[in-house]
Amino acid sequence: MRGPLGMGVVGAGAIGMRGALSHLSLPDVRDRVRLAAVCDPVPGRAEAAAKKYGVSAFYRSYEELLADPNVDAVTLCTPIGLHYEQGMAAIEAGKHVHFNKTMATKVEEADRLIARAAEKGVRLVASPGMMLFPHNRRIRRLVLQGELGKLVWAVAGVATGDYHLKEEFRVGQGVLANVDPSWYFKKPGGGPQYDVTVYCLHILTGIVGPAKRVSAFSGLVLPEREFRGRKIACEMDDSTLMLLDFGGSFFAFVYGTVVGTVSQGFQPNIYGEKGSVVGTRFNGKELSLPGDRQPHVVGAHSQMAESHVFEDMMQLVDWVLDGVPSIASAEHARHVIDIIESGYRAAETGRTQELRTTFEPLPIEVL
Repeated sequence: MRGPLGMGVVGAGAIGMRGALSHLSLPDVRDRVRLAAVCDPVPGRAEAAAKKYGVSAFYRSYEELLADPNVDAVTLCTPIGLHYEQGMAAIEAGKHVHFNKTMATKVEEADRLIARAAEKGVRLVASPGMMLFPHNRRIRRLVLQGELGKLVWAVAGVATGDYHLKEEFRVGQGVLANVDPSWYFKKPGGGPQYDVTVYCLHILTGIVGPAKRVSAFSGLVLPEREFRGRKIACEMDDSTLMLLDFGGSFFAFVYGTVVGTVSQGFQPNIYGEKGSVVGTRFNGKELSLPGDRQPHVVGAHSQMAESHVFEDMMQLVDWVLDGVPSIASAEHARHVIDIIESGYRAAETGRTQELRTTFEPLPIEVL
């Protein structure tokens, strides 16, 4: 296909504005991708977003956006619980799809998305493409080269706090600044596992490979939240602690909770018999180097929020225009979904769950 690729932004909420519209409206990408359309069901929001970011068309309904012949691909910036249904609709319409995390909430849904996309010749890229960061690739190389020795254990996780209640697109005035965060606390796609632990799991599995089994405890600590003076009844667990078995007596503790962290950001600590990686440091040596960036995160993009979302969208653009598959693959995303879904099932049943999915981690030749 010849560029530029017409991108439809589905959802003009916080991630739609911060991750998609703000980046794709910059002039340096216009030869590759253009903002063809935006849709949002909130009255006036899509129109306001289109005016602010220079989008060609705006719609209230997703169906109208999919019917637009100028839309070649979509980025789903909607609540996670909608991604499967919306992804399938896009595939059926022949549109390429970038999924913001996660691409679905169940493995069987991911299976269907992958299978149907293959049948329709549609490309799928699934965030978060954490192995596009140079420091994660360096850590993967160290593991493959045996610099850590036999891997023994690892820890990774994150706490959400009240972040989503205080984002800049939620606490202001007007239709683009009062975005409701209630879905983050509802089933099926809410909670810290699908929202933020997903980053940790993509990094950990990207570095050490797929897991085999999971055990977990999970529960709801805060049954109620408050947003702009209104109470939100919480449904989804907000504190989940998982133990992953990677085989060979290598285990990892992975958490997503309300408060408290024992690791650095999304980065795992990985401990081996010969050495360890703590955050981005190997045996005390920093692996994140000055000038490190993801392939497309240059210029103004490097100073903007959610640049990793922009990168993942550009991975889809490259795949469609140039035929270059992305390592931010649906298969990797499916394995992470398997871990999260199986973790909830392990917590509910009290039984360790066997994971049924896998993926091909990066070989040393491409690192």
